[in-house]
Amino acid sequence: MIRRPLANAALARRTLVPLSMLLLTTLARAQSDTTPPALAHPVSDTDLAPVFVTDNPLGSGTLFSPTSSLYGDALITRRADSIGETLNGLPGVSTTTYGPMVGRPIIRGMDGDRIRLLQNGVASYDASTLSYDHAVPEDMLSVERVEIVRGPAALLYGGNAIGGVVNTIDNRIPREGIKGVSGQVDVSYGDTNNARAGAAMVESGTGQFNFHVDAFDRETSKLRIPGFAHSDRQRAADEPDADEPYGSIPNSDGRWHGGAVGTSYTWADGYAGISYNGYEANYGSVAEDDVRLRMHQDHVAASSEIRNLSGPFRQLKFDFGYTDYEHKEIDNGVTGTMFRNHGYEARIEARHKRIDPLDGATGVQFSQNTFSALGDEALVPTSQTTNIALFGLEEWDMTDAIKLSLGARYEHVKIDPTAGGNEKFADAMSRDFNAGSVSAGATFKLNTAWSVVGNVAYTERAPIYYELFSNGPHDATGQYLIGNQNAQKEKAVSMDLSLRFASGPNKGSAGVFYNCFRHYLTEFNTGRLVDDDDQPVPAGTDDALNEAVYRGVRAEFYGVELDGTYRVFESGAQRLDVEMVANYTHARNIDTGGALPRISPLHTTLALDYAYGPYGARAEMVHAWAQHRVPEDDLPTGSYTTLGLTLTYKFHAGAPNWLAYIRGQNLTNQEVRYASSVVRDIAPQGGRSVMVGLLTVF
Repeated sequence: MIRRPLANAALARRTLVPLSMLLLTTLARAQSDTTPPALAHPVSDTDLAPVFVTDNPLGSGTLFSPTSSLYGDALITRRADSIGETLNGLPGVSTTTYGPMVGRPIIRGMDGDRIRLLQNGVASYDASTLSYDHAVPEDMLSVERVEIVRGPAALLYGGNAIGGVVNTIDNRIPREGIKGVSGQVDVSYGDTNNARAGAAMVESGTGQFNFHVDAFDRETSKLRIPGFAHSDRQRAADEPDADEPYGSIPNSDGRWHGGAVGTSYTWADGYAGISYNGYEANYGSVAEDDVRLRMHQDHVAASSEIRNLSGPFRQLKFDFGYTDYEHKEIDNGVTGTMFRNHGYEARIEARHKRIDPLDGATGVQFSQNTFSALGDEALVPTSQTTNIALFGLEEWDMTDAIKLSLGARYEHVKIDPTAGGNEKFADAMSRDFNAGSVSAGATFKLNTAWSVVGNVAYTERAPIYYELFSNGPHDATGQYLIGNQNAQKEKAVSMDLSLRFASGPNKGSAGVFYNCFRHYLTEFNTGRLVDDDDQPVPAGTDDALNEAVYRGVRAEFYGVELDGTYRVFESGAQRLDVEMVANYTHARNIDTGGALPRISPLHTTLALDYAYGPYGARAEMVHAWAQHRVPEDDLPTGSYTTLGLTLTYKFHAGAPNWLAYIRGQNLTNQEVRYASSVVRDIAPQGGRSVMVGLLTVF
């Protein structure tokens, strides 16, 4: 089973990468006789918010979907050890956790294969959707902007964006001309897990030929916590002689590092470029003291854009990514399981000439990846997934106050399993799915400040390989998982409605959403306790697993999202803003009325943000209510309130600009257990922490 993926990877490198480079070269030559204009001094993203690109291929200022973005100083001071924890608490966003190193974003109660994680608009393959203990191979030190689309984004990015999209954006392929040499260095230290982190980036160019190099490194020790690792309820269920860790979480340390190189050619009406980035990680499993996970990823990307074309299309955009990912789970120094995932994804978007009052774009997306799990936890067969899709989006300016949006997508998904001699998967058969999505949106401006925005969408998601073919132990969740080879497409009707306000520094949004699913694929415990070979064992047996099967049910998600910023004081160089975010999601199985698992409770954030010239201060209070609506076999979580304080100072020392920051979290040292965490009863969040950092830009 190993030789075939390696052969496929080599074939992909020999064919797809040269083809993408040929396309990029052709696009560049098409405009190579255009002389770029003189470049102005670059504007920092802390000074001007960039155009939102993830849900806006037309480049207009109107956004129909509920969106959020994080960049500049806010991203620098918010960064955590995982992408999920970095984004946790933004409107509609929570996170999975499996210790401090592992966290994948949850949007409106949906996670896994329903949330699409992208790098610069295309997939970067890993194994994070398969298991909660698998980290996302990306460090926030290398990211300059994150964009989040809440609600269905399947129209643009496929069925597995049925819950939303998180797109991380960097400048590894420079999209604008660079003259001279610039760069930055960022170092930080956090005391709660002795976290040492650093990153450096250098960019240079002639105005047409541009180069980018970056590197990052992060190392942590065990995470310090305010009390017992196991919750009160869990300790009551533990054996009398069980070891009860106190003050820190065993095996919660780790290290990851990586870097990238990239280059591009830019001209007045576009760019073309290519980049490579690598990622290495070694971290512990907080559920198994002797298990380490070692992860490696190589990612090659190519991108190009041409603007101001003649003919029917005025803009073309091409993005391509190839990923080779591997991680090993090592138990007491012996590799027990190896996961591999390699493949490519490409997108071509063409924006047509404006046909008043219509403005629109069409596109094609195609991808193929091969996933394999070898060893003790080979719970799925080697599976190749191929996806081909067509999509289109049109916007119609009915009046100055009313704008409409209509789009559609059709995709074909094929999943081919290979047993590779493993009898457990001998009956696995190929599945084909045709999935369609349509959406409509409208925005109505009540006046210059207020608007009402509504969306309705019908989306379909094809089952992923593990929902179809699982047949093996899954120690991360304490289950023996059994897939459903006859699973149908997941179908959903989604609606959201929001009232938005924007006037100078004051802005806000109050929205409601509703999603109704047919054949929502979720895990159901059969009530049997089994061993690693799916044989029944009596209660109390060491390492017994709960047998669980994937089943399609009717389900609904609905909730409320509030966020806003109001400037209460401004005088000269001083300003004071009040910020508020509140999220609530209710999710249930319609057939039984029971709660769906790992749903965050009502969650609110209240913050005061003060600035006086180069000085900044932010005080933040977060309160989460208790979550008692849990499935029968889950334990509830308690409420908590945390306090945080961030101080910043910007200054000049010679030519470089500097930013010094200090961030305190959970200053009252509360016990925090996320309802969205599968290990919430054995691994809480960190206690009181202080992080200090220094960023220089030259």
